Amino acid sequence: AGYASARLYKSYGGAHRRRTTLRTALAFPGVVSAIFLALDFLIWGQRSSGAVPLGTLAALVSLWFGVSVPLCFAGAALGYRSAVPDPPVRTNKIPRQVPPQPFYLHPTTGVLVGGVLPFGAVFIELFFILSSMWQHQFYYLFGFLALVAVILGITCAEIAIVLCYFQLCAEDYHWPWRAYQSAGSSALYLFAYSIVYFVTKLDITALVPMVMYFGYMTIVTLAFFAMTGTIGYYACAAFVHKIYSAVKID
Repeated sequence: AGYASARLYKSYGGAHRRRTTLRTALAFPGVVSAIFLALDFLIWGQRSSGAVPLGTLAALVSLWFGVSVPLCFAGAALGYRSAVPDPPVRTNKIPRQVPPQPFYLHPTTGVLVGGVLPFGAVFIELFFILSSMWQHQFYYLFGFLALVAVILGITCAEIAIVLCYFQLCAEDYHWPWRAYQSAGSSALYLFAYSIVYFVTKLDITALVPMVMYFGYMTIVTLAFFAMTGTIGYYACAAFVHKIYSAVKID
């Protein structure tokens, strides 16, 4: 993560390198750890044997700060020292004004539309995964899961590229975060599906199990958003680099 974020940040000419590396090392793991600790304390309050022991939590924190964070900084150091590809064309130092955009290119529209197809590629398999997680059913379709993962990656890349192309045709060059959000928005549909699954398939009425369910599904949603958004961004980056490499400027 440190190496990839450093190369990406360097390619955009970022100046706050240490701050970016620190956020890379702490942001996502910190959010996940905070949710996990809150859920574990709830389980401790119920005197359940399913709570993670304090010794195990201390070991995980030690691995995070003693192994993961130093490795992230080491990878970032290598990333900042490595060469990054040059832009295919010269860029203007003064940002050009973006013309008014049609309604179908509004960021909200891209978020709503971009997540439909990636979620449609996985929602059937998602039912079996949730059943194995929350209803103690066996999951044995790992071959289909691998195929669905490939289809998900291809779908995220394609939908992000299509929306990016329409955006560039409308002379809006602010594509990086839009590409990330359009593909990552499938996580919103995943969380919405988890709500439907909770209401229709699970018979949970107690408060603590309900909080545990939505807490763990929040972690899954965040991880899914990061994964699909990254696929969408890198697909659009390769697409933009390719099309502008073919542009002839006299």
